[in-house]
Amino acid sequence: MYSLKTVTPEQGQTILPQLVTLLQDAVASGASIGFLPPLSEEEARAYWTAVLEDIAHKKRVLLIARHSTQVVGTVQLEFATKPNAQHRAEVQKLLVLQRERRHGIGRCLMEAIEPLAREHGRTLLVLDTRLGDDAERLYRKLAYIEAGIVPSYARNAEGTLDSTIIFYKLL
Repeated sequence: MYSLKTVTPEQGQTILPQLVTLLQDAVASGASIGFLPPLSEEEARAYWTAVLEDIAHKKRVLLIARHSTQVVGTVQLEFATKPNAQHRAEVQKLLVLQRERRHGIGRCLMEAIEPLAREHGRTLLVLDTRLGDDAERLYRKLAYIEAGIVPSYARNAEGTLDSTIIFYKLL
């Protein structure tokens, strides 16, 4: 059974090695999440340290999925901070360990992030993913609406450019 939990900066420090492993696992499996393989432990640690700083400044929420004491998945909600944008947030870095995929963890994380967004006064969620990835199918199943496709958006591990698809959901 999996449990979901939002993470404080202090808790994040405790699970930092697991978060590093999760990010490295996602990048190694080809996830289009802003990094290219091989992802060093130093680079992954620096990323998570910045995320934990954002949490401390209330700019972001990190939701984790655990199996026993092991972090098996995460998703983030980054809050827009401009005065005219405080009704929206961006869903970022839906990650699930390769060995734990296809068990509904991603869906559970995505379903749990919506009430968290509402608790923070957010009524519009936006996100993007590589065109054709499994995540695209998941977002469509969860009633996210396609806003458009941007060609040649991000470089992949092979050095070619992939398109990204942008989604939104009104809560």
